[in-house]
Amino acid sequence: MNPETRTMITLDERQTSEALPFDRLIETLRQTFATGCHVPRRHVHLVETSGGNGTVLIMPAWNDKYLGIKTVNVYPDNSRKGLPGLFSIFTLFDATTGRSLAQLDGNAITSRRTAAASALAASYLARRDSKRHLVIGAGRVGSLLPEAYRAVFALQHVDVWNRDVEAAETLAASLRNTGLQSNVVGSDLDAAVARADIVSTATLSTEPIVKGAWMAAGSHLDLIGSFTPQMREADDDAFRAATLFVDTEEALEKSGDLLGPMSRRAFDRGDVASTLSGLCTGSHSGRLSDTERTVFKSVGTALEDLAAAIQAYEHCVKCMA
Repeated sequence: MNPETRTMITLDERQTSEALPFDRLIETLRQTFATGCHVPRRHVHLVETSGGNGTVLIMPAWNDKYLGIKTVNVYPDNSRKGLPGLFSIFTLFDATTGRSLAQLDGNAITSRRTAAASALAASYLARRDSKRHLVIGAGRVGSLLPEAYRAVFALQHVDVWNRDVEAAETLAASLRNTGLQSNVVGSDLDAAVARADIVSTATLSTEPIVKGAWMAAGSHLDLIGSFTPQMREADDDAFRAATLFVDTEEALEKSGDLLGPMSRRAFDRGDVASTLSGLCTGSHSGRLSDTERTVFKSVGTALEDLAAAIQAYEHCVKCMA
């Protein structure tokens, strides 16, 4: 089929997910962070109607070949209507003509690129012999983290903690079915943190869950959930005596995990060792020793969405050829 006359492709959640296996997606993100693309500030608008209020986020990004726009609609009161509180869609265009190429499931893109970005950062920041992973949060992103990390590390054991114990048990059972050892963590979260090589948090918490005093020397802390100034997953001590990395400089303006500790001088802006782009380009080598404690804080970027959408689109075009 002539690419100039090809009709727009539509990929649902299953199709989008299947086109984004973590081994390939991690490498796609590595290459895209190294080469870069244009990422303007996201647009945020309040939508007020007689039937309900919401917020729309518009996140564009483009390179010389592709233009992508993710639209995220957040409606907190949808639970009263029996509906999810968030709907998202990604539209991919030809950057040279503006022609529509594909519509993809935005939730699948967001969750998979988020988990892949954490695993990508850990490939530079966690010890290469890391085998024990603690996942805090068993939601959409948290449940994907072990699979993403297994594309990088030879994990043997994944502990799971979640406020909803039933959700933690469901995730642990599914992990055991893949050949991993997996236990649900209860009141002994401090001990689970202390024995973990890698700790990942993917929650909506507004209060610290992980304490720096619990972290072992040589461990890696992966903070995903705090994407607003009001949200927190780690206390100030988690940043003291640790080397801090962020996905983008924007994290220092958005995350309560960073804004609070900075205001109390737990660390200064200049203490950030590198962004993910810096790691992928080699301007920073990442972990320096087996005893160094590292922290990675992400808030997400449209660069990741664009990279994932391109991978999914090109995979499907290849299959259709």
